[in-house]
Amino acid sequence: MSDARWTISSGSKFEKMAGYSRAVVDGEWVFVSGTAGYNFEDGSISDDAAEQTRQSLKTIAHALEQAGASLADIVRVRVYIADRKDVMTVSTVLGETFSDPRPTNTTIICGFAMEEMKMELEVTALKRK
Repeated sequence: MSDARWTISSGSKFEKMAGYSRAVVDGEWVFVSGTAGYNFEDGSISDDAAEQTRQSLKTIAHALEQAGASLADIVRVRVYIADRKDVMTVSTVLGETFSDPRPTNTTIICGFAMEEMKMELEVTALKRK
């Protein structure tokens, strides 16, 4: 791939509706939009915060793979959680996923437009040369 800016889609119906891309690749940088725990193949979402987090990471990993990167290239994670009782659940999954050097992390308690969403992850990755 060239260093030009290009986009990646997960096939989510929300991308076109809301005017965004799953990810934007700009040179060595990959910016992945907030990614909820939906399985975009069948539109399902688990009721479990840990499973939503794992599915979100799968979607993110797939986008990063298309960009020529991986979860190990993530330098920043923004974590959005609907209910503070799920913070440790989501954090544990992230702790199992990332190893040194671990990315920076900001966690925010917030509301979501879709009631079934318990969490959402947004990441920035720097592809290693």
